[in-house]
Amino acid sequence: MQWELIVVLIIAIPIILFPAAYVWYLNFGGIYAAIKEARAKWAAQRASEKSKSNSQVANLPVGLKK
Repeated sequence: MQWELIVVLIIAIPIILFPAAYVWYLNFGGIYAAIKEARAKWAAQRASEKSKSNSQVANLPVGLKK
C-alpha cells in the first residue's frame, strides 16, 4: 500500500465509525432506561401486592392467620 492510502484510511475510519458508535450508544442507553423503568414498575407492583396480601391476612380471624 502506498502511504497516501494509509493516511486516508487513518483519517476516514474514525470519521465513519464515530456516528455508528454514537447511534449504538443511544440505542443501548434507551434499552438500559427501558429495563430500569420496567424493573421499577415490577418492584412497585410487587410491593403493592405484598401490602395487599398483608392487609388481607390482617383481616382474617386469629386462627386462620399464617
